[in-house]
Amino acid sequence: MAEKKTVADLDVSGKKVLMRVDFNVPLKDRQVSDDRRIRMALPSIKSVLDRGGAVILMSHLGRPKGEGPEPENSLKPTADRLRELLEGAAVDFAADTVGDEAKRKADALEPGQVLVLENLRFQKAEKKGDADFAEALAGLADAYVNDAFGTAHRADASMVAVPKAMKAQGKPAVCGFLVRKEIDYLANAVESPERPFVAILGGAKVSDKIAVIDNLLEKCDKVLIGGAMAYTFFLAKGYAVGESLVEKDKVEEAKRLMEKGGDRLLLPTDTHVADDFESPKDTRLVRIADGIPDGYEGMDIGPETVERFESALADARTVVWNGPMGVFEKPPFDEGTKRIAAAVAKSGAASIIGGGDSAAAIDQLGFEEQVSHVSTGGGASLEMLEGKSFESVELLD
Repeated sequence: MAEKKTVADLDVSGKKVLMRVDFNVPLKDRQVSDDRRIRMALPSIKSVLDRGGAVILMSHLGRPKGEGPEPENSLKPTADRLRELLEGAAVDFAADTVGDEAKRKADALEPGQVLVLENLRFQKAEKKGDADFAEALAGLADAYVNDAFGTAHRADASMVAVPKAMKAQGKPAVCGFLVRKEIDYLANAVESPERPFVAILGGAKVSDKIAVIDNLLEKCDKVLIGGAMAYTFFLAKGYAVGESLVEKDKVEEAKRLMEKGGDRLLLPTDTHVADDFESPKDTRLVRIADGIPDGYEGMDIGPETVERFESALADARTVVWNGPMGVFEKPPFDEGTKRIAAAVAKSGAASIIGGGDSAAAIDQLGFEEQVSHVSTGGGASLEMLEGKSFESVELLD
């Protein structure tokens, strides 16, 4: 991917910068319950403020219907949390996006101040990529920064139409530090990895990962498969899978991928199973070749599989991991994910953890500081691992 200018390349003194961030954070009782995504945006925000610029922040939160304000999805709590994180910097909030209040407050913004606009997705125009809506947003500032990797794969107005409108007005459009870092790790690691290059793919559905497995089988020395999606591969091999989660319509795809991967595609050889997902009364360890008995479903990779995967990771120099190895939120079925996380940390490889459940698992298990990069975008990181390019990034200076 071509080098992109960042917020550091902008002359921001006395100027207003419109920044698309990913403040899609969990709220509890109208307060931010996990501020990780807000913290990740701080370096880009501070870069502008410290150099005498003002920042206008726009984001979505939740899944509003686009039919006006929904108090439970308001971005106001994120403005309140940002004010605390910036330790007293002037952070204001506008209860609209392109209306009178947003315009008035944006016009009044002084250097060193921040304005957070209300949820973009309260307007249907955001998801539609509406040009007039984008023009109005572009008119609020002198430059555009994309620091929202979590939505980089979407063609929303704030991601594509706004930077296009800014550039048409002769204004710069660049990426923030977070987006730059994500591209450096995800795109560049896959394009030119230090070898051996090992990918670990887990999670529930093969259908979500077919394109990723396809792309990584062409680039990796080993691809390790865990999580519920492994059971579709076992079904394709003709093994009994009991009540395990499988996608019968993906069996032929699984066969094709096994043929393509050969001995570079590693599947589990044993699995922990349980008689009930919610409240198991009986759990046991089963060898895959013996089949999973009726009434039982696979919950986690077994110890023999863990050892095989650990040995594949021992000499790895680049590791990409997307998706847990089992039902990691339910002990004792977190053991496989825990052991693999420890092996990744111990390997000393350049390690990139895809967003979503993998990021949650790494964080929950306390390994966040021991890996190279934890992605902020689940869907976006998957699409980048598929080798896709994003218009929202391609059009930046």
